Amino acid sequence: MAIVAGIDSSTGRTRIVACDSGTGAVLRSGKAPHPMPEGGGTRAGEADPQVWLHSLGDAAAGGLLEGVRAIGVSAQQHGMIGLDAGGVLVRPAILWNDPRSSGAAAALVDALGGPAAWTAAIGAVPGPMHTIAKLRWLAEFEPANARRVAEVLLPHDWLVWQLLGHPKRRTTDRGDASGTGYWSPITGEYRQDLVELALGHQLKLPEVLGPAEPAGHTPEGLLISAGTGDNMAAALGLGLQPGDAAVSLGSSGTIFAVHEQAVVDASGLVSSFADATGRHLPMVATLNAAQVLRSTAALLGRDLDGLSELALRSSPGAYGMVLLPYLDGERTPALPHAAGTLTGMRAESMTPEHLARAAVEGMLCNLADALDVLRAGGVEVRRVFLLGAAGRLPAVREIAPLLFGVPVVVPPPGAHAARGAARQAAWALAGTPEPPRWELPETVTVTPDAEQDLPVGEAVRRQYRAAKEQIHPQTAG
Repeated sequence: MAIVAGIDSSTGRTRIVACDSGTGAVLRSGKAPHPMPEGGGTRAGEADPQVWLHSLGDAAAGGLLEGVRAIGVSAQQHGMIGLDAGGVLVRPAILWNDPRSSGAAAALVDALGGPAAWTAAIGAVPGPMHTIAKLRWLAEFEPANARRVAEVLLPHDWLVWQLLGHPKRRTTDRGDASGTGYWSPITGEYRQDLVELALGHQLKLPEVLGPAEPAGHTPEGLLISAGTGDNMAAALGLGLQPGDAAVSLGSSGTIFAVHEQAVVDASGLVSSFADATGRHLPMVATLNAAQVLRSTAALLGRDLDGLSELALRSSPGAYGMVLLPYLDGERTPALPHAAGTLTGMRAESMTPEHLARAAVEGMLCNLADALDVLRAGGVEVRRVFLLGAAGRLPAVREIAPLLFGVPVVVPPPGAHAARGAARQAAWALAGTPEPPRWELPETVTVTPDAEQDLPVGEAVRRQYRAAKEQIHPQTAG
């Protein structure tokens, strides 16, 4: 048995798992927050990359990496780490969640000719999270720094480079590169013309490795795999295959599926990322997910478990009450200035139970609509993995299969991205055509009954769709 490790460096912490390379069983694990740098830190949305190394060291304390033969690295996507010609950091890293480049993203969309031009070029319309929008912001607001930047790494690229002892060769992988806005999963090539459009000059960019291709070996001889972005690593850790989709219920929603081809969606609703296996990971985002449940629970004076209990006392359709869950506007469908709407209120429906049910159904109907956007792009969805604490609520777990129309898999809580990074390390160590088969233990699968559950779910979705199209007629059709 060989031991492999996966490192996941997220926005706020590092998680590490050490796994059996053959079975995927987690043998040891650790985590640590990213420490604040000395002197008070940087502004929100920025980070000194050195804190990621300190956090990694803290998470690995106590011999966690003892006996490990290979390491994989997952990290937050889209960040911008600008280095000068000598490999020196030009300024603190700008992270995916920094909103300052919203205007820069809009300017880039216009500069290339609109959303359709971007989706044809890179499979996505750049938003403020994309690396290319951060480059445009840098050129506009920090021109001296922009001129110094000679190369750009992503967070996982930088961590791999550090673990390897700062070699001249810089590497990345298809998955993370596809989130930059200047690497195309359609052609598999960088678009230096887009870099120049954003920054004003071209860059030295890291070599894009194949899924099982090692990045190199540490000075101590440990194999380091290509690494990838966090969503790609999570898909690998969950063992997603073509036909599988994941619905991640954070405050907002992230819906992605494994697909054999890049999806080019001229509307820009689908972002066509690459995955960590050589396939693709088309993704749709909603602005509203678990926050809908939290807000409704607060209104009713309950916690999320209490909201779930109330919702299960109601019945499908919530006695005609419909909640359109656009509390922060919405991205999918494109309703940026919308607000949430509660409709269908009658004397018999105005109870806490029916409001709780309407909140759960409204959130899930919105996510089901997002799944349909993927399906409209040719993506087959035969099974849905429901991720996040909200996905484990009994009401969500019971209602989701009715509305999604396919079996729903609820995995146990865990460091799925770190486990995916470890699985990639095991793959690189083995050198096999496909990654090792790792079973995902303790999952719960809920399968809707074709004769009883699916007609009920479709009726709920028709009710939701009628309310949506009446209040937002531009969504019809």
